[in-house]
This record gives sequence, C-alpha cells and structure tokens, in this order.
Amino acid sequence: MNFGKTTPILRVFDEGKAREFYVDYLGFRVDWEHRFAEGMPLYMSVSRGDCVLHLSEHHGDCCPGAAARIETDDVDGYCAELAAKQYKYLRPGVELKPWGSRDMDIKDPFGNRLTFTTAVSV
Repeated sequence: MNFGKTTPILRVFDEGKAREFYVDYLGFRVDWEHRFAEGMPLYMSVSRGDCVLHLSEHHGDCCPGAAARIETDDVDGYCAELAAKQYKYLRPGVELKPWGSRDMDIKDPFGNRLTFTTAVSV
C-alpha cells in the first residue's frame, strides 16, 4: 500500500495579506488560483521546492488555527533568509527540540502555525 504527498489546506481571510506573507515573505510561488466566479473567495496553491500548500478563503474548507510541519534540509539557512527580509510583523528563531529536530515556528496572519523543521543527526 502506498500513500501520496499530503497537501495541507490553510484558511486565509485576506488575499493581499496572504500574498504578502506566503509569497513576499516566505518565498513561496503561486502555482494556480481558482474562483467560482468574479468576486468569490480565492482558492490558491503555493509552493516552494516540494512543499505545496493550498490557501483557501472558503469558510467551509477548513478552520483557522491549523498547524503544519514542513521538512527542510536547512532550517537555520531559511531562518537567516527570513531575518534578512526584516518583515515588520515577525522575527522567528530556531530551537533545538528534545525529540531530535531544529524547528522554526511561524504563525501566519490568520492564526495558522507553520513549523519548518530539520532533523538533527545523532
């Protein structure tokens, strides 16, 4: 039995803030966007490397305050990249966790928590 990639759906409330945070700050790119009609809520796919996230303004898709763990091979380098942007709303750091990873927790403007994580060699 095989399972495929998991794609979290995260609730967002404001398209402009979502783009500022996920694209401008985190460095994701917009893969595609969908609306059922003009003026309707946005459903959008963003990605960086192999990480794909779906962002939805639709209230029935998911609840705000979700959490996702995203593996990266260099959480410290990513933290330095984000620090260099001097984003006025957030200054994340990296912590060594007792379960053997280095994690950077980031809350998006909508209450979702993204944990970027790198396994530590023992």
